[in-house]
Amino acid sequence: MPKLISVLALTAAALATRPASSADAVTVLHCGHAIDTAAGKLLGETSIVVEGKRIREIRPGRIEVEGAGGFELKWATCLPGLIDSHTHLSGETSPTGYTDQFRWNIADYAIRSTGYAQRTLDAGFTTVRNLGDNQGETVALRNAINAGVIPGPRIFTAAQAIGSTGGHADGTDGYRKDLAGNPGPDEGIINGADDAWKAVRQHYKDGADLIKIMPSGGVLDESSSVDNAQMTLEEIKAVVAAAHDYGFTVAAHAHGAEAIRRAVIGGVDSIEHGTFMDDADMKLMKEHGTWYVPTIIAGKYVEEKAKVPGYYPAQIAAKAARVGPLIQATAGRAYKAGVKIAFGTDAAVYPHGQNAKEFQYMVEAGMPAMFVLQAATTHAAELLKKSKDLGTLDAGKYADVIAVNGNPLDDITLMQNVGFVMKEGVTYKYGGKTMTPVAEVAASPPTAQGEQLSGF
Repeated sequence: MPKLISVLALTAAALATRPASSADAVTVLHCGHAIDTAAGKLLGETSIVVEGKRIREIRPGRIEVEGAGGFELKWATCLPGLIDSHTHLSGETSPTGYTDQFRWNIADYAIRSTGYAQRTLDAGFTTVRNLGDNQGETVALRNAINAGVIPGPRIFTAAQAIGSTGGHADGTDGYRKDLAGNPGPDEGIINGADDAWKAVRQHYKDGADLIKIMPSGGVLDESSSVDNAQMTLEEIKAVVAAAHDYGFTVAAHAHGAEAIRRAVIGGVDSIEHGTFMDDADMKLMKEHGTWYVPTIIAGKYVEEKAKVPGYYPAQIAAKAARVGPLIQATAGRAYKAGVKIAFGTDAAVYPHGQNAKEFQYMVEAGMPAMFVLQAATTHAAELLKKSKDLGTLDAGKYADVIAVNGNPLDDITLMQNVGFVMKEGVTYKYGGKTMTPVAEVAASPPTAQGEQLSGF
């Protein structure tokens, strides 16, 4: 409905000049529909009352609150802010990426990360797990966002990933010997249980929120294997024990079946990618309550780019061509087997801001639309151990609210066009237009005269 979106966009532009409101301001969101992600139900007309950073109440129908500002969203379905459980906000795919690393300083990656964070928030993702960076730059990004210096999603970062010499976490793979050096625990490279404890403790000192390990090979490093086991069970158990001492969860990048088995037995909280996961792995994951984060979009993107001459080095292109076609089918089998699934995309492997394509790929894999929305809300919040604050539209939770034009349960691709984004009571996008943050609107904006609101 272009007329309606146009009017809302113009209204948003005018409102963008308004100053941010006080912390205790009250705002009412008038939603045509809302999705109860806890109950798995589509609700009718719903009013969401926001006070400060949190939701004060949810009420059916349209209500007015004296003295409150409001947003007119009767064209939309409102949902909790989305959670991407697997991102890399300080990098992005590029055919020059393997040479840029020799020209760019860490400041170059850090500055670019601010743009990637904005695009992620614009796409409706108000929270992310960042599972790996270069030198801890996403810790600084998280802190700047939390301080209100720049806009972006709420970040829980693992900082540098932890792995073995020459493994997927070793950023010096492919370097000539005089440049490669011998990275150790301070850089996340471990060989043995003692190194594992040192690496985790260093992450705690550096301000990480969780731990990411690399127990298998991967696609985009310059080594030969995508699925071989690259950490011993002893090393994994040591990382997990140290992590739990410091209140960290542990995410495990694992493509190969043996690496998945070791990671699950070792006590990790989630398996990322899981390309070659077999039936025994799925059974083991169910027994241990281990989460699975499929990242189908990453597999599809690398498969596509592997066909472009020169986009990847030849060895990486060969691995991408092998892995890409398999991830979606694995995700479908895992769903049917009853493995716990949380939404995650491996953003940076594909361009930031396209995260919501994962919903479509999950549905194509055989998952119901409501399930995939829950994967990015209630499931992901549980994986983060943040269900008290995130994942549903409930009184007392953070006022993270998004809206799409229409019903995503009928057409999941609508999630790729989020028109409204609020995070902690501050509005960052309205009518499809990115805004200078405003937390309160004095009056509801007008709608286009005579414009039919589809489905509502």
